[in-house]
Amino acid sequence: MLKRKDAARRPTHRNNFCNQTIMKVEKNKVVSVHYALRTEEGGPIVEQTTGEHLLEFLFGRGMMLQKFEDNLANLEEGQSVSFHLTPEEGYGEYHKVMVVDIPRQTFANFPQEMMKVGTRVPMQDNHGNHLVGHIVAITDATVKMDFNHDMAGKDLYFTVEIKKIRDAEPEEIEHGHVHHEGHCCHGEGKCHKHDGEDGEHHCCHDDEDGEHHCHKHDEEDGEHHCHKHDEDGEHHCCHHKDE
Repeated sequence: MLKRKDAARRPTHRNNFCNQTIMKVEKNKVVSVHYALRTEEGGPIVEQTTGEHLLEFLFGRGMMLQKFEDNLANLEEGQSVSFHLTPEEGYGEYHKVMVVDIPRQTFANFPQEMMKVGTRVPMQDNHGNHLVGHIVAITDATVKMDFNHDMAGKDLYFTVEIKKIRDAEPEEIEHGHVHHEGHCCHGEGKCHKHDGEDGEHHCCHDDEDGEHHCHKHDEEDGEHHCHKHDEDGEHHCCHHKDE
Protein backbone atom coordinates (compact mmCIF):
# COMPACT_ATOMS: atom_id res chain seq x y z
CA MET A 1 0.00 0.00 0.00
CA LEU A 2 2.85 2.41 0.76
CA LYS A 3 4.32 1.76 -2.65
CA ARG A 4 0.98 2.55 -4.29
CA LYS A 5 0.73 5.86 -2.40
CA ASP A 6 4.30 6.80 -3.30
CA ALA A 7 3.63 5.90 -6.88
CA ALA A 8 0.52 8.06 -6.87
CA ARG A 9 2.40 11.08 -5.55
CA ARG A 10 5.27 11.01 -8.01
CA PRO A 11 3.22 11.69 -11.16
CA THR A 12 1.47 14.57 -9.38
CA HIS A 13 4.81 16.18 -8.55
CA ARG A 14 6.10 15.70 -12.10
CA ASN A 15 2.90 17.06 -13.57
CA ASN A 16 3.18 20.26 -11.51
CA PHE A 17 6.72 20.71 -12.78
CA CYS A 18 5.78 19.98 -16.37
CA ASN A 19 2.87 22.41 -16.21
CA GLN A 20 5.19 25.31 -15.51
CA THR A 21 5.16 27.66 -18.49
CA ILE A 22 8.42 27.91 -20.37
CA MET A 23 8.58 31.37 -21.89
CA LYS A 24 9.74 31.54 -25.50
CA VAL A 25 10.62 34.30 -27.91
CA GLU A 26 7.36 35.24 -29.58
CA LYS A 27 5.24 38.25 -30.49
CA ASN A 28 4.76 40.88 -27.77
CA LYS A 29 7.51 39.45 -25.56
CA VAL A 30 10.26 41.79 -24.40
CA VAL A 31 13.49 40.02 -25.30
CA SER A 32 16.93 40.88 -23.92
CA VAL A 33 19.97 39.44 -25.68
CA HIS A 34 23.71 39.56 -25.91
CA TYR A 35 24.98 39.52 -29.48
CA ALA A 36 28.19 39.67 -31.45
CA LEU A 37 28.30 40.79 -35.07
CA ARG A 38 30.90 40.04 -37.71
CA THR A 39 30.93 41.07 -41.36
CA GLU A 40 33.13 38.11 -42.35
CA GLU A 41 32.61 34.52 -41.33
CA GLY A 42 35.09 33.87 -38.53
CA GLY A 43 36.32 37.46 -38.80
CA PRO A 44 36.76 40.09 -36.09
CA ILE A 45 33.77 41.28 -34.09
CA VAL A 46 32.59 44.70 -35.28
CA GLU A 47 29.74 45.16 -32.77
CA GLN A 48 28.80 43.43 -29.56
CA THR A 49 27.01 43.86 -26.26
CA THR A 50 28.84 43.20 -23.01
CA GLY A 51 28.08 42.94 -19.31
CA GLU A 52 24.80 44.56 -18.31
CA HIS A 53 24.42 46.40 -21.63
CA LEU A 54 21.89 44.13 -23.32
CA LEU A 55 19.97 44.69 -26.51
CA GLU A 56 16.31 44.83 -25.46
CA PHE A 57 13.39 44.98 -27.86
CA LEU A 58 9.71 44.16 -28.30
CA PHE A 59 9.59 41.06 -30.46
CA GLY A 60 7.34 40.80 -33.48
CA ARG A 61 6.57 44.51 -33.76
CA GLY A 62 9.02 45.51 -36.47
CA MET A 63 11.72 46.84 -34.16
CA MET A 64 14.35 44.58 -35.66
CA LEU A 65 15.39 43.24 -39.04
CA GLN A 66 12.83 40.62 -40.03
CA LYS A 67 15.39 37.88 -40.67
CA PHE A 68 17.07 38.68 -37.36
CA GLU A 69 13.78 38.00 -35.57
CA ASP A 70 13.06 34.91 -37.66
CA ASN A 71 16.23 33.29 -36.34
CA LEU A 72 15.30 34.04 -32.72
CA ALA A 73 11.68 32.88 -32.84
CA ASN A 74 10.73 30.20 -30.27
CA LEU A 75 14.10 30.22 -28.51
CA GLU A 76 14.18 30.06 -24.69
CA GLU A 77 16.26 31.86 -22.08
CA GLY A 78 19.84 30.63 -22.09
CA GLN A 79 19.73 29.37 -25.66
CA SER A 80 22.10 30.69 -28.33
CA VAL A 81 22.01 30.77 -32.11
CA SER A 82 24.39 31.78 -34.90
CA PHE A 83 23.17 32.83 -38.33
CA HIS A 84 24.08 34.71 -41.50
CA LEU A 85 22.15 37.51 -43.19
CA THR A 86 22.86 38.59 -46.75
CA PRO A 87 22.94 42.31 -47.61
CA GLU A 88 19.42 41.97 -49.01
CA GLU A 89 18.25 40.50 -45.68
CA GLY A 90 20.17 43.14 -43.74
CA TYR A 91 20.70 46.76 -44.69
CA GLY A 92 20.61 46.56 -48.46
CA GLU A 93 23.28 47.14 -51.06
CA TYR A 94 25.68 50.07 -51.03
CA HIS A 95 24.53 52.86 -53.38
CA LYS A 96 27.07 55.38 -54.65
CA VAL A 97 24.27 57.86 -55.42
CA MET A 98 23.76 58.23 -51.66
CA VAL A 99 27.19 59.86 -51.34
CA VAL A 100 26.60 63.57 -51.96
CA ASP A 101 28.43 66.89 -51.79
CA ILE A 102 26.64 69.52 -49.70
CA PRO A 103 27.66 73.21 -49.74
CA ARG A 104 29.85 74.04 -46.77
CA GLN A 105 27.71 77.10 -46.00
CA THR A 106 24.84 74.73 -45.22
CA PHE A 107 26.65 73.84 -41.99
CA ALA A 108 27.19 77.45 -40.87
CA ASN A 109 25.21 76.89 -37.65
CA PHE A 110 26.53 73.40 -37.04
CA PRO A 111 28.97 73.06 -34.07
CA GLN A 112 32.38 73.49 -35.64
CA GLU A 113 34.02 71.09 -33.20
CA MET A 114 31.85 68.38 -34.77
CA MET A 115 32.82 69.26 -38.32
CA LYS A 116 35.16 66.35 -38.83
CA VAL A 117 35.31 63.15 -40.83
CA GLY A 118 33.24 60.42 -39.20
CA THR A 119 30.66 62.64 -37.51
CA ARG A 120 27.12 61.33 -37.94
CA VAL A 121 24.53 63.95 -38.83
CA PRO A 122 20.76 63.27 -38.64
CA MET A 123 18.96 65.07 -41.45
CA GLN A 124 15.47 65.46 -42.84
CA ASP A 125 14.66 65.93 -46.52
CA ASN A 126 11.89 68.02 -48.06
CA HIS A 127 9.51 65.06 -47.87
CA GLY A 128 10.00 64.72 -44.12
CA ASN A 129 12.07 61.54 -44.42
CA HIS A 130 14.71 61.13 -41.73
CA LEU A 131 18.22 60.39 -42.94
CA VAL A 132 21.49 59.89 -41.15
CA GLY A 133 24.74 60.46 -42.95
CA HIS A 134 28.32 60.58 -41.86
CA ILE A 135 30.92 63.04 -43.03
CA VAL A 136 33.52 61.42 -45.28
CA ALA A 137 35.40 64.49 -46.56
CA ILE A 138 35.52 68.25 -45.99
CA THR A 139 36.80 70.97 -48.31
CA ASP A 140 36.54 74.76 -48.17
CA ALA A 141 33.48 74.60 -50.42
CA THR A 142 31.69 71.32 -49.69
CA VAL A 143 31.06 68.59 -47.15
CA LYS A 144 30.84 65.10 -48.63
CA MET A 145 28.31 62.96 -46.81
CA ASP A 146 27.50 59.27 -47.13
CA PHE A 147 23.86 58.40 -46.42
CA ASN A 148 24.30 54.66 -46.83
CA HIS A 149 23.75 52.61 -43.70
CA ASP A 150 27.05 51.65 -42.06
CA MET A 151 26.30 47.99 -42.79
CA ALA A 152 25.02 48.50 -46.34
CA GLY A 153 26.43 45.96 -48.79
CA LYS A 154 27.81 43.77 -46.02
CA ASP A 155 27.08 40.22 -44.96
CA LEU A 156 26.09 39.98 -41.31
CA TYR A 157 27.19 37.06 -39.14
CA PHE A 158 25.38 37.11 -35.80
CA THR A 159 25.84 35.11 -32.64
CA VAL A 160 22.96 35.78 -30.24
CA GLU A 161 22.27 34.54 -26.70
CA ILE A 162 18.81 34.93 -25.19
CA LYS A 163 19.34 36.35 -21.70
CA LYS A 164 15.83 37.30 -20.60
CA ILE A 165 12.24 37.06 -21.83
CA ARG A 166 9.26 38.74 -20.20
CA ASP A 167 5.69 39.65 -21.04
CA ALA A 168 5.39 43.17 -22.40
CA GLU A 169 3.42 45.69 -20.37
CA PRO A 170 0.09 46.80 -21.90
CA GLU A 171 1.54 50.27 -22.52
CA GLU A 172 4.52 48.78 -24.34
CA ILE A 173 2.24 46.74 -26.58
CA GLU A 174 0.09 49.81 -27.22
CA HIS A 175 3.08 51.99 -28.07
CA GLY A 176 4.91 49.25 -29.97
CA HIS A 177 8.24 49.60 -28.18
CA VAL A 178 10.01 48.88 -24.88
CA HIS A 179 9.92 51.38 -22.02
CA HIS A 180 13.09 51.31 -19.96
CA GLU A 181 15.36 53.65 -18.03
CA GLY A 182 13.43 56.66 -19.14
CA HIS A 183 14.08 56.04 -22.83
CA CYS A 184 11.42 55.33 -25.42
CA CYS A 185 12.38 54.41 -28.95
CA HIS A 186 9.68 55.48 -31.37
CA GLY A 187 9.07 54.68 -35.01
CA GLU A 188 9.52 51.57 -37.05
CA GLY A 189 12.80 50.18 -35.79
CA LYS A 190 14.91 48.12 -38.12
CA CYS A 191 18.16 48.00 -36.26
CA HIS A 192 19.93 45.33 -34.25
CA LYS A 193 21.56 47.72 -31.83
CA HIS A 194 19.97 50.20 -29.44
CA ASP A 195 23.00 51.10 -27.38
CA GLY A 196 25.71 53.10 -29.05
CA GLU A 197 29.32 53.26 -27.97
CA ASP A 198 28.44 56.40 -26.04
CA GLY A 199 25.75 54.57 -24.08
CA GLU A 200 22.88 56.40 -25.71
CA HIS A 201 19.97 54.64 -27.35
CA HIS A 202 19.73 54.61 -31.12
CA CYS A 203 16.49 53.94 -32.96
CA CYS A 204 16.42 52.84 -36.55
CA HIS A 205 13.57 52.92 -38.99
CA ASP A 206 12.60 52.39 -42.60
CA ASP A 207 11.54 55.34 -44.70
CA GLU A 208 9.08 55.03 -47.57
CA ASP A 209 11.96 54.54 -49.98
CA GLY A 210 12.91 51.31 -48.22
CA GLU A 211 16.23 52.63 -46.97
CA HIS A 212 17.29 52.06 -43.37
CA HIS A 213 18.08 55.12 -41.29
CA CYS A 214 19.03 55.71 -37.67
CA HIS A 215 18.79 58.74 -35.44
CA LYS A 216 20.25 59.31 -32.03
CA HIS A 217 18.30 60.73 -29.12
CA ASP A 218 20.38 62.52 -26.52
CA GLU A 219 18.28 63.91 -23.72
CA GLU A 220 21.10 65.94 -22.22
CA ASP A 221 22.59 67.45 -25.34
CA GLY A 222 19.48 67.68 -27.49
CA GLU A 223 19.42 66.65 -31.13
CA HIS A 224 21.10 67.79 -34.31
CA HIS A 225 18.60 68.34 -37.09
CA CYS A 226 19.25 69.16 -40.72
CA HIS A 227 16.53 70.17 -43.12
CA LYS A 228 16.39 70.46 -46.87
CA HIS A 229 14.28 73.29 -48.23
CA ASP A 230 12.39 73.27 -51.49
CA GLU A 231 13.36 76.73 -52.69
CA ASP A 232 17.00 76.09 -53.56
CA GLY A 233 17.16 72.32 -53.13
CA GLU A 234 20.06 72.63 -50.70
CA HIS A 235 20.45 71.01 -47.32
CA HIS A 236 20.19 73.43 -44.40
CA CYS A 237 21.45 72.41 -40.99
CA CYS A 238 20.77 73.70 -37.54
CA HIS A 239 21.83 72.60 -34.09
CA HIS A 240 19.36 72.37 -31.27
CA LYS A 241 20.46 72.25 -27.67
CA ASP A 242 18.05 72.24 -24.77
CA GLU A 243 18.65 75.20 -22.51
